[in-house]
Amino acid sequence: MNYDWDFGAVWEYRQMFLDGALGTLKIAAVAIFVGVIIGALLATMRLSMRKWLMYPALWFTEFYRNTPPLVHFFWAFYALPVLIGVSLDPYAAAIIALSTQSGAFYAEVFRGGVISVDRGQWEGARALGMRPMWVLRRVILPQATQRMLPPFLERSFELIKTTALASTLAYSDLMYQAMQVNSITFRPLEVYTVVAGIFFVTLLTLSMLAHVVEARLARSSDSFAG
Repeated sequence: MNYDWDFGAVWEYRQMFLDGALGTLKIAAVAIFVGVIIGALLATMRLSMRKWLMYPALWFTEFYRNTPPLVHFFWAFYALPVLIGVSLDPYAAAIIALSTQSGAFYAEVFRGGVISVDRGQWEGARALGMRPMWVLRRVILPQATQRMLPPFLERSFELIKTTALASTLAYSDLMYQAMQVNSITFRPLEVYTVVAGIFFVTLLTLSMLAHVVEARLARSSDSFAG
């Protein structure tokens, strides 16, 4: 089959792609920020010895880890307003869906990083008379952070890709704008190739920056250990 590629027809609507890409980055940045807060809170609850704190956090994380992301978007946009009696626009619904979902995964990242530190580190620091909060801040977290970074970044990249589902709520992200361009140009191959290219370049750039950060943390950790 011969197909005549024509990116010129798509280039005419480059501003729509730019607006969509900015919309994607906007909800991704906010969702990561809010998700980190939710994840830190849930991780703290999971690490608690109090069952009334631990079990709700466990149920929350397991719910989001075992249900499809698209359900979260639809529930936030269509079902949540019924419960709270306030309608949500696509942006707010997408933020809620992405933030709670990412928060559940970040919680496991944070919890896993903390418990990966040898228990003897806690005991040794306490034997020196350090308070639990100082032990966590000065001894545990510096080590845990380096271990958390790779899975944290991986989850963040997954979140950026998941933002494409916000188009199902008619939020003006990259995917939604691409669908609008496709309905005008009838050039799906070119349109969605551009979308794939934008995601690829964005995530590859972020991945390269992440490797630089990881390398610097590793060097600083080695120098500290030396």
